[in-house]
Amino acid sequence: MSEETSLDIAHAAMEAAPNDDAARLRFYERLADNELFLLLTKEADGDQINPEIFDLGDASFVLVFDRIERLAQFVGKRAPYAALSGRVIAQMLAGQGIGLGVNLEVATSQMLIPPEAVSWLCDTLDHRPDEVEETPQELYAPKGLPEELLTALDVKLASAAGLASNAYLVAVHYEGGRQGHLLGFVGALEGAETALATAAGEALTFSGIEAGSIDVGFFKTSDPMAAAMAKVGLRFELPKTEVREQVVRAAPGSDPNKPPKLR
Repeated sequence: MSEETSLDIAHAAMEAAPNDDAARLRFYERLADNELFLLLTKEADGDQINPEIFDLGDASFVLVFDRIERLAQFVGKRAPYAALSGRVIAQMLAGQGIGLGVNLEVATSQMLIPPEAVSWLCDTLDHRPDEVEETPQELYAPKGLPEELLTALDVKLASAAGLASNAYLVAVHYEGGRQGHLLGFVGALEGAETALATAAGEALTFSGIEAGSIDVGFFKTSDPMAAAMAKVGLRFELPKTEVREQVVRAAPGSDPNKPPKLR
């Protein structure tokens, strides 16, 4: 029996609690974050890909698998594929009226995700936090936040390797009188702010927490706020990335600014 994957686990939890919105959201989060293997009719030509599309009457579907071995098991022979994140595939299919067949016939997590659910996922992933400017007056240890959110943040930030040194979650009282919680990133790479803010927003969304209930800020390592957050905040480590000297040809979908194109 093959090793159970994170998608298998999330799917089982969703199936065990069909009325639990949080479990369903966690499954879709895993689907978006995972690398998936999309079955193609032929090898990719640059950024052009031609997925195998199956017409099942009410809707058409492309097939994805969370392990290359599962794709091979389903097809029964060597087959062309594109390795893409679930979010890239959802964005690629948005508005096309095509659903996702996930791990069909090869895993307990097999399911058909209809086109409208793919569109919902794409819209959810497109959400961006609003930009506001307020000055923190006092910081405290965070309190009253659900464990689901803290777990979601831990998992989401672990996928943001190399984009910042670390992050702190603190309770905050702003000069204008507003109170809330702040996720402060320390030592973020230039240009990584949007990706980090989006990751934090997705952790809120997919943990079932109302958007906007946590603010996001960015601070230099030498900023006094970084030291203040370190004293009272809950610390999240972002993994370091390995520096690779050899440059290889990018696979379709690996550059978020150049998504693959359907033929």
